[in-house]
Amino acid sequence: MAIQKKKLLIIAHAPSTNTDRMRQAVIKGAMHPELTDVVVQCLAPLETQVEDIISAQAIIIGTTENLGYMAGLIKDVFDRCYYGCLEQTQGLPFSYYIRAGHDGTGTQRALDTITTGLRWKLVQEPLICRGDFDERFISQCEELGLAMAASLDAGII
Repeated sequence: MAIQKKKLLIIAHAPSTNTDRMRQAVIKGAMHPELTDVVVQCLAPLETQVEDIISAQAIIIGTTENLGYMAGLIKDVFDRCYYGCLEQTQGLPFSYYIRAGHDGTGTQRALDTITTGLRWKLVQEPLICRGDFDERFISQCEELGLAMAASLDAGII
């Protein structure tokens, strides 16, 4: 009997070269060759639909900090998908990363509020990449992707 692969959905807003590098690092970590039971799907916010979220067994959200809040396009995903997901995704394991030019607290608060309303389960400490761009952000994003995918692969989440 074939094992059903689990889907890790990455919804990431990456408007710059560095945020694209961060998104690619999350994908690289999540697609580690030793993880054989996980399929990774990465979508831009405008591509993301309710069905994509419902079909995932775990999610990573990536956003920039914009005026002390999440990116408008990530907020748009929640605006469009919230009620379609509300009853069907309770307990969904997730984490997120924020590229914060400042402190990221407003963005983090907003994501926590919305995902609490959805009753999603935060399973990995959020990654807040603060201040000037640091090359360590890339390895941290890769580690986040790997941790989420490995947990999903092992059946921990």
